[in-house]
Amino acid sequence: MTLTISLIYLKIADKFNIIDKPNHRSSHTTPTIRGGGILFFLAILIYFILSGFQYPYFVIGVSLIAIVSFVDDIVTLSSNVRLPFQFIAIGLCLLQIGFTLNNFLILIPLLIAGVGFINIYNFMDGINGITGMYSIVVLLGMLFINLKENIVSIDLIIYSLISLVVFGFYNFRKKARMFAGDIGSISIAVLLFFIGSYLIKELKSPLILLFILVYGADAILTLGYRKSIGERITEPHRKHIYQKLVHTLKLPHLKVSLFYAITQAIINVIVYFGYQLSLRNQLIILFSCIVVFVLIYVYLFRVIEKRKVLTT
Repeated sequence: MTLTISLIYLKIADKFNIIDKPNHRSSHTTPTIRGGGILFFLAILIYFILSGFQYPYFVIGVSLIAIVSFVDDIVTLSSNVRLPFQFIAIGLCLLQIGFTLNNFLILIPLLIAGVGFINIYNFMDGINGITGMYSIVVLLGMLFINLKENIVSIDLIIYSLISLVVFGFYNFRKKARMFAGDIGSISIAVLLFFIGSYLIKELKSPLILLFILVYGADAILTLGYRKSIGERITEPHRKHIYQKLVHTLKLPHLKVSLFYAITQAIINVIVYFGYQLSLRNQLIILFSCIVVFVLIYVYLFRVIEKRKVLTT
């Protein structure tokens, strides 16, 4: 079914000119259909209907943000329009997980963290394969833990994985036939936030945070660097490590995407064997991994910048 939907969307997007045209900041060179990540959202809807309407608040939240993001893919919307819907979507996810207004002191930080996360995930969607491969690896990590703990519906994860694989057929290429667009990266980010937060709440395991370590390290440290040099963080740029690997070191998109996915898969193994340890040991592992990735980021940044100087 998802494959059929993808073929239909290709024709619709082509007819209505839902196209991502390259500019000097882009990592692609040819016009490419945008919004292919609608498959992720539709997979969630299909699951919702077939499951007998399970997780209604979560699905309403995803639907709201997916619609707004799809409109943003067609006509650029101001952050003043997008942000309220992002907060509503994350709020509905937290409500579905079991948080209420009585949890006010923790609810506000979680709302801010959730909105920050989905925007970070969106920022990282810049080259062929990266969102699809990375999301598959993260969902697989969550799936293996959930198979042991049975906290979130297995079918929700499976349906989402299938949509990512179908999307990958068009995107995991040297010249992609479609991009996920904001609807894709934002929808899958809300899904990962929902499942990840659910696992953290039920398992009381901070180590689950490591499921997004690779993306988080690149996005947050790049954000900090851009702020330090006075750049506006809302402007397009090429300062993420994955972008530098592609544009400065001239590595192929899919190699870089695969590198990110494999690195996160290794971290997933650590999470799988460590999430049941004592809180003290989990925190030691968590902060050790964060420190290691900060050092890796700094090392890669310096190596790439030195190569950039030598080639100019």
